[in-house]
Amino acid sequence: MEKENKKYGDFRDLEVWQVCKIIRAEIWNLCKTFPKDEKYRLCDQMIRSSRSATDCIAEGYGRYHYQENIQFCRQSRGSLYELMNQMDTALECEYIEENYFDNMIAKI
Repeated sequence: MEKENKKYGDFRDLEVWQVCKIIRAEIWNLCKTFPKDEKYRLCDQMIRSSRSATDCIAEGYGRYHYQENIQFCRQSRGSLYELMNQMDTALECEYIEENYFDNMIAKI
């Protein structure tokens, strides 16, 4: 029986982390389109929230106690809810279209 070659074998194999990584990249690209005066306001918050989601999943995976892992997953979920609120702000400020908003909220 041949040994299966796994590229990662860690948190990067988790589907939830992979989806959050895609969201993180999309937020990064989205923020590039915002007005310059939002660079250190809304953009910074959105980028931090999207990064926090993947960071918490990774850190929780590295914990050896199940309850600690769960707590980091809860923190990741909180970061994603924060990102949803920030997407709502971007919509209200007319930085994004409603169909883009709906698409991103569905992903989040």
